[in-house]
Amino acid sequence: MPQSVEKLAVLFADISGSTALYESRGDEIARRLIAQCIAVMLREVQAYRGTLIKTIGDEIMCTFASAEAALLAACAMQNSVEKGRFEGGYPMHIRVGFHYGDVIREEGDVFGDTVNVAARVAAITRASQIMTTQAVVDALTPASREKTRQIMRAEFKGKQEQFDISLVVWEMDDMMSTRIGTPAFRKVPDNFDELLLRYRDQTLKVNKERRSVVLGRGDTCDMAVMNNYASRQHMRIELRFGKFVAIDQSTNGTYLRFDDGQVARIAREEIILHGVGSISMGQTYTDNPADLVEFSVTSQHAPLSGKS
Repeated sequence: MPQSVEKLAVLFADISGSTALYESRGDEIARRLIAQCIAVMLREVQAYRGTLIKTIGDEIMCTFASAEAALLAACAMQNSVEKGRFEGGYPMHIRVGFHYGDVIREEGDVFGDTVNVAARVAAITRASQIMTTQAVVDALTPASREKTRQIMRAEFKGKQEQFDISLVVWEMDDMMSTRIGTPAFRKVPDNFDELLLRYRDQTLKVNKERRSVVLGRGDTCDMAVMNNYASRQHMRIELRFGKFVAIDQSTNGTYLRFDDGQVARIAREEIILHGVGSISMGQTYTDNPADLVEFSVTSQHAPLSGKS
């Protein structure tokens, strides 16, 4: 069997919530919706000169000659699916993960460590997200690198080394192009929001000067939490398009209590922080009533000039 080793980007994309789709819509409609969504994804693979390796149920596996082409195709897939008109107006969502490195090509299939890492990146990606590795980021053009945000360091089963995982902000171009022409987007805002975090004797602010922080048990975190149930890099909080987004990247999950008394749990998910409240890392509020991170979102008004 002829084999060749090539450097390729390996990309996995699958449809989120397909099991629930079968339950809520029935087998026939679900199958048609999945087929329509896969067709949308494959059009973008072809547009960026990718190669479809296989389709496995609601997932596609494909390769691209460069990391750049894979990233552009992934962004195009997300945009096309999110804006797509599917049967019955049903909204479809996908998740995309990819990696870049040496692969073994044999009889139309690809094998090797790069394929395994790409599959594991896809497995930790959530609906409407694109996630990738540092190997991809390093191989991107400066313009495309601006679309990436490192969010975690992952450990994959069977791998000794850790992998820096980045989120691809695929909506940014669309949001900029649609908002940049409006007066509301161009003018300097009268106020801006700031997130204040407090834990024991530590305080931390997230605002337009410092747009992201990492909380966890590790010494390298921006806020170190002395809790054995917290992961080393338990969660990330970032200012994204005017919202403070808490992103769980832990083993045991994160519990959040808001000022209305509502408690939410996130596990490898995101939630928007608002008002005041508290965060418990890895433990319920019943188990961990004291060792909490408190948060508050406040609006800071810019000084008025030329007015008395």
